[in-house]
Amino acid sequence: MNRQALVGAFVLGGTGLLVAAFVLFGNFHPFSRTEKAVLVFHGASSGLTVGAPVTFRGVQVGAVDRVVIEYNPATKDAYIPVFVTMRPDNIILTNNSHHRPSMEDLVQQGLRGEMNLKSFVTGTSEIDLDFSPSTPAVLHPDIAHVTEIPTKQSTIAAMTQSLQDLPLKQIGENADATLASVRQLSDQLDKELPALVQSIRETSDHSRDMVDAARKTVTELEPALTRTLLSVDKLANEGTAQLNTRGHELHTVLLNSNEAVQQATKSLANLENMTSPRSADRANLEASLRDIAAAASALRGFATDVERNPQLLLTGRRP
Repeated sequence: MNRQALVGAFVLGGTGLLVAAFVLFGNFHPFSRTEKAVLVFHGASSGLTVGAPVTFRGVQVGAVDRVVIEYNPATKDAYIPVFVTMRPDNIILTNNSHHRPSMEDLVQQGLRGEMNLKSFVTGTSEIDLDFSPSTPAVLHPDIAHVTEIPTKQSTIAAMTQSLQDLPLKQIGENADATLASVRQLSDQLDKELPALVQSIRETSDHSRDMVDAARKTVTELEPALTRTLLSVDKLANEGTAQLNTRGHELHTVLLNSNEAVQQATKSLANLENMTSPRSADRANLEASLRDIAAAASALRGFATDVERNPQLLLTGRRP
């Protein structure tokens, strides 16, 4: 009897320890309030298994209960509903500590879920929750029969989608064409580069010969250029000396020219005064001109009479 009691106590103790292990280290919480929810993913859910954690910014708030596939034969489209068990008692609003928010309240506040890789080594995934009011809430009422948490595309999924959308075939063909062009250019350079190098070497040698000839010419012309520069300098010095010597004479000539111009100006002024209509000299000149004109007229008449009668030179005019 004592042996049976001992075995029973051992079994009860083992059962209690097992329950305590589930409660302390597992996802089994018999005394906490839980709430069912579902997240519907359209893409792949590799690495997501039953019991995977559901976290909110790194803090576990639930676990995955079931992962199923919802296939629509009409549209040939497949969705992956992930059913989770949430413990909303772990979430308390700061403005009212006595209020326990429901999953509908959190979804209305912008609660969204995404699937992320938990470990690169094991390849397991988890569900991460966070508030993202800017992400549209896409719901699936025909699939979800419990509270649905809208999903959003994770960073890794976005990168994967971007990689899948890349035209890898076209990129590969372009890379092959580029490599072929590079190979053709390399072969062409292998053929033409030696001749080009030889031409460059010959051009360099020719340029060196030209530079040597130019240096030799400059060396030979340097004495002549030096003598020419000395002659030009001497000529400039002599010209400067002559200009300095003739400067006084030039100054005298300029003074005399100035005096001559002044005398000419005075003569023009006197001539202008003589030809003025009110000048007495002009009146006398006009009277003299009239007398000369009368004398010339009389002389012309006498010359006409002599021409008619030459004897007038001997006999003269008779009264």
